[in-house]
Amino acid sequence: MTDEGRRFKRAAGVNVLGNAIKILVEGAAGIAFGSVALVADAAHSVADLVASLVVFVWGGAAYTDPDETHPHGHQRIEPLTALFVGAVIVLLGANLLRESALALIEGPEVVFDPLLLGALGFAMADMYLLYWYTMRVNADLGSTALDALAVDCLNDIYTTIAAAVGVLGVLLGYPILDAVAGGLVSLLVVYQGVEIARENVTYLVGAAPPAEKYDRVRTTLRDHPDVEGIHDLRVFYDGTDIEVEVHVEVDGEMTLRQAHDLETELMDRLRGLPAVGDAHVHLDPSGVGEWKDALE
Repeated sequence: MTDEGRRFKRAAGVNVLGNAIKILVEGAAGIAFGSVALVADAAHSVADLVASLVVFVWGGAAYTDPDETHPHGHQRIEPLTALFVGAVIVLLGANLLRESALALIEGPEVVFDPLLLGALGFAMADMYLLYWYTMRVNADLGSTALDALAVDCLNDIYTTIAAAVGVLGVLLGYPILDAVAGGLVSLLVVYQGVEIARENVTYLVGAAPPAEKYDRVRTTLRDHPDVEGIHDLRVFYDGTDIEVEVHVEVDGEMTLRQAHDLETELMDRLRGLPAVGDAHVHLDPSGVGEWKDALE
């Protein structure tokens, strides 16, 4: 495995450990004192634990070299992994919402104890450190799977703050706030899962990237002094990487070696752009027209 792959695995493994510790601390406190908000927040981290385990086991395949069965590499495994993460988060969030609704209907049975606030404080510190570490590692890797885990850590802080509001409500004599906080946490969990899934579906179906990335590719080609025109430009996602296909119009009197060198230079320029994984350049003599047009 490459050095990038090892760093990816290490970051995913740290996420597994961080989420497991949070589940133990919050879950124990929530069950001991009957806090729906803490149990919901701990259950949210169960989804995070599953997600980080999936990323740890599957996600590293994106850093494996192409082989006979995957000649274009394994780039699509990473967004597939992140899509699974999003689906798990949505399902767990929906279940948490159901539990919060039942608590509102049947009435909460939570008992305040300072350990509840201590567990919440620990959970927020744990998630912030995990978020900081994952983002630091991912600054160089640019992994969508690690980015999904980092966003989940940040959202965990928000959900834990909501849980803290519920626990403070119990302290002030309004135990219903614990169930309300659990419901708000659940809604945020569902929203987070939907957003992660939506983004990674874009990568899997080969959708077009944002307009600014398309324009950057077009400008890179047009700025070359030997390029007289371009057509049939296609820019699309292949996994998390961008792939470029284009026909470039050049002087038809070029020698074959000159054309070869120009094609190589253009491909190197395109592959040097951020997020571009591969490029395919076809050279056409300018003013001749396309062979496919002549068949019509």
